[in-house]
Amino acid sequence: MSGLPTSFHVGPLVFHLYGFGLAIAAYVTYIYSERRLRAAGFGVERFARFATALIVSGLIGARAANIATNWGYYAGHPARWIAIWQGGLASFGGIGFAVPVGLYLQRRWWPGSSLARFTDALLPALIAGWALGRVLGPQLMVGGGGHLTHQWFGMHYAGQIGKRVPVPLIQGGEDGLLWLALIWSERRWPTRRPGSITGAAMIVWGVVRAFDERWLLGQHSHSGSVGVQLAGLVLAAAGVLVLARRRALRAPHS
Repeated sequence: MSGLPTSFHVGPLVFHLYGFGLAIAAYVTYIYSERRLRAAGFGVERFARFATALIVSGLIGARAANIATNWGYYAGHPARWIAIWQGGLASFGGIGFAVPVGLYLQRRWWPGSSLARFTDALLPALIAGWALGRVLGPQLMVGGGGHLTHQWFGMHYAGQIGKRVPVPLIQGGEDGLLWLALIWSERRWPTRRPGSITGAAMIVWGVVRAFDERWLLGQHSHSGSVGVQLAGLVLAAAGVLVLARRRALRAPHS
């Protein structure tokens, strides 16, 4: 049985649905992020440049990490290095490169502003975009499914034999629920400590991502499974530190 379509042809041109899906998700995330930052009182005159820098650095980091953890596939085939339309973007590689770029630009273009308030405004939009991106990106690429399954929810994916766990749909649902929880928290506790949304998002997303990698994708995934699990736990631990620091800063002095 054939898998989901991954591309379509218009004459001699080939259009990959994976790339289209990610482009749509990026655009929606950009619009939503800009709106949230403006509502939080941040100027958005430089946001287009900021978002472009994050997207470019994220793609570079995600691709570099995937190449590094699958060097046997890429070695001797330079053309494969840039073939991102076939998939091959490591989430934590993108985060690892985009975060320092974003921190630097935030300090440069919004000097004197609260980093905690900035990330609290930005992260829910990024989580929502990530949810949309999982459904419109990996779900429509070659080899987008998880491990083999005989359960009713299994799906067929191009380039993979047998029914697979629909990991992109599951992760899209997880991220969507996290986004709803963050928005609910914002409205339920409007006087929360700055950084609370950021820390909570880091903890939940990191733990869930590590869990997904361990139980849905397995040790034989093509993105460095053990490294992804460790990175997820490190991100969660960093989120705990963020929450602890915000609590310490607001604690009354003795």
